[in-house]
Amino acid sequence: MKLHDVRQRPGIRQERKRVGRGRGSGQGKTSGRGHKGAKSRSGFRRKPGFEGGQMPLIRRIPKRGFSNYLFRKHWAEINLDQLARFSAGSTVDPAMLKESGLVKGRYDGIVILGRGDLETGLTIRAHRFSRTAIEKIQAAGGTVEVIE
Repeated sequence: MKLHDVRQRPGIRQERKRVGRGRGSGQGKTSGRGHKGAKSRSGFRRKPGFEGGQMPLIRRIPKRGFSNYLFRKHWAEINLDQLARFSAGSTVDPAMLKESGLVKGRYDGIVILGRGDLETGLTIRAHRFSRTAIEKIQAAGGTVEVIE
């Protein structure tokens, strides 16, 4: 057997259905779409979850609980090792953090977390602080101010 003797099995490749090519083709006139109705029109898309008129599963199962996802707060998280770039004795507030590029985008508040160490004493103004962050800031000789 040589490469030019190799043939595909008959029926392995199916021809594309060419619709709307006259009555003799068997797929003429309405092109296999039937008469009228949404499915006969171009651009028809069934709604997600549609089950042919049967009551959809999402409406059959009972609804329970509450989700607060829409009303959650977005916190800009800053760690102490990121605050090392500020000079000793300076006041670090949200405007300064935004200016330095540590905080970008929209947020509801700034939270200072305790990863890393702080060598210099800074006055840090933020909306929330972790317990370890407060301890490390005060140990370095800095002060913590909570913004309401």
